[in-house]
Amino acid sequence: MIRTSLFALTLAVGLSACGFHLRDALVLPDDMGQVRITARDPYSPLAQSLERALERAGARVADAGTEGRLATLAIRSERWASTPLSIDQFGRAQEYTLRYAVVFALIDANGDEIVPQQAVELSRDYISVPTDSTGTDTERELLGRELEREMSASILRRIDAATRELREAAQ
Repeated sequence: MIRTSLFALTLAVGLSACGFHLRDALVLPDDMGQVRITARDPYSPLAQSLERALERAGARVADAGTEGRLATLAIRSERWASTPLSIDQFGRAQEYTLRYAVVFALIDANGDEIVPQQAVELSRDYISVPTDSTGTDTERELLGRELEREMSASILRRIDAATRELREAAQ
């Protein structure tokens, strides 16, 4: 019991001393108004994920048919690629890299860039046993969903950083 308490105390002191702190929640500028999310694929899982995340952050996300001057989060392209990393003695791929790249920009209602067009690329490696492909498709699907969640979070972090700079410059 004493050993556990001492360990917990040491851990708490160590974490407080290292400067670790949780990231603040995403806060968008009040004057941003409604945000429209555009993507080439109207059923893009990334666009849907970003829509939910922006709503959780307090943004008013416009419906697809909303007209007028709106801020726009434009997902200009999404690309998936799977590249073999290693092969076996028979020339069959054993290990792959799954890559997900997105190009996006955030433009306010006046047409000014809040986040200039930029690309984000994420990747994960996975093993594919050529003689047993049963689990490979499932693993690839799980990695794909994980990469979509991470991509959404990465885009939101970039938006957050850009809007924080704008807020600090205005003060």
